[in-house]
Amino acid sequence: MMVSVTSLWLPILLAGVMCWFASALIHMLIKYHNSDYSELDNEQEVMQALGSRSPKPALYTVPYCADMKDMGSESMQKKFSDGPVAMISILPSGLPAMGKLLSQQVVFFLIGSVMIGVLASMSLVADADYMSVFKLVFLASFLTYGWAQVPYSIWMGQPWSNCVRYLIDALIYAGVTAGVFAWLWP
Repeated sequence: MMVSVTSLWLPILLAGVMCWFASALIHMLIKYHNSDYSELDNEQEVMQALGSRSPKPALYTVPYCADMKDMGSESMQKKFSDGPVAMISILPSGLPAMGKLLSQQVVFFLIGSVMIGVLASMSLVADADYMSVFKLVFLASFLTYGWAQVPYSIWMGQPWSNCVRYLIDALIYAGVTAGVFAWLWP
């Protein structure tokens, strides 16, 4: 017998909340993401240069190339070879709005759990054994929470060590989600 998504409301809710708690523990207690970012030696000068123009929040590239066909021009190639080459995220000034950001993170995990629940309900029958549920939900959760990180290292310069830490996070979230769904499977 098929499982309806509505019958999965408890594992969806509990997995989303537990992943949020796991994320909080990773970032506030274990803190292995503290090494994700590096300090510029000339931070003050860079802040002054960027701040003097008041750029709006966005993702910027330096040097900027509007179209890939422009990459063939000698002047653009010189800009890239002379460097620096960077992607810069400009955020709104001021301290981060932690309440808003934490709320968005909860919503991220809840929506992820809903999508995982939909897939599981389409793939597994009622009374499926614990390991069948665990394996499917684990893979779906890892793909939901982690695999999309890889292109950031391929294309955007994120260090591969950062990518590995995010993939470790995804393994943790996958284990939490799979355990909850397998435990509470109808």
